[in-house]
Amino acid sequence: MQIKLAKKYGFCFGVKRAIKLAEKNPGAITFGPLIHNEREIKRLEDSYNVFVQNNTENVQPNQDVIIRTHGITKQDLKTLQEKRVKITDATCPFVIKPQRIAQEMSEKGYVVVIFGDAHHPEIKGVMSYSVSEPIVVASLEELQKLVENGYRLPKKVALISQTTKQTQKFLDIANFLISHCYEARVFNTICNATFDNQEAVRELSSEVDIMVIVGGKTSSNTKQLLNIAQLACRDSYLVQDEKDLNPEWFIGKSVCGIAAGASTPDWIVQQVCNAIENI
Repeated sequence: MQIKLAKKYGFCFGVKRAIKLAEKNPGAITFGPLIHNEREIKRLEDSYNVFVQNNTENVQPNQDVIIRTHGITKQDLKTLQEKRVKITDATCPFVIKPQRIAQEMSEKGYVVVIFGDAHHPEIKGVMSYSVSEPIVVASLEELQKLVENGYRLPKKVALISQTTKQTQKFLDIANFLISHCYEARVFNTICNATFDNQEAVRELSSEVDIMVIVGGKTSSNTKQLLNIAQLACRDSYLVQDEKDLNPEWFIGKSVCGIAAGASTPDWIVQQVCNAIENI
């Protein structure tokens, strides 16, 4: 089985930074999972005694607290500050950008439109920075349906995106708002690493018989990579590690493409490669 790796894959700048911060703060807690990769979270627990805490009520005064890469809500941050804990902010700079835009534009009277998953921690955090109620849509179709059902779009809107979304889908929403609103401000908040990884998967998936995307199953950017791979390569699969591989996938295949989400460490990618070579 020939294996071809994507030109760009794996840990992005924000995740590398967060992991280093966690390793430098042994015994700390992370408020929410630091990244969306269970194996790497377990490694931090075992090797650095860094554990996940999801509730501010359980955080003790003077504890060392690391804020997750996806950021947290403005309210949760205030609660932590009031508890006088030692805060290490591992929020990805690319996530801080839409948080600031949401606050700034909403204070100027714009209604913030967010292209993203309302249940994702990144978007929950971004929403909390808007001083007025934001609009969150997961697709152009969802936005169109709102309008068809009688929702009147505001005159002034500011569009931002979850950092891991697909650029073309973001542009489709932007074009719709531009043609339906008196004033539409568009801010590209999609992460550069996300774009590079997606383009690498788009290219590689057209060259192979089978694609394996390595990453956490709750990771938004990893899911996006799988969706893109499936456009060109029907036999594309998402695995968290080598244990998820199914030998039957590879019957009759000769070239396997491998890519990985932004929260996937190289050591897991290598384990997957080794397992595929031995199938």
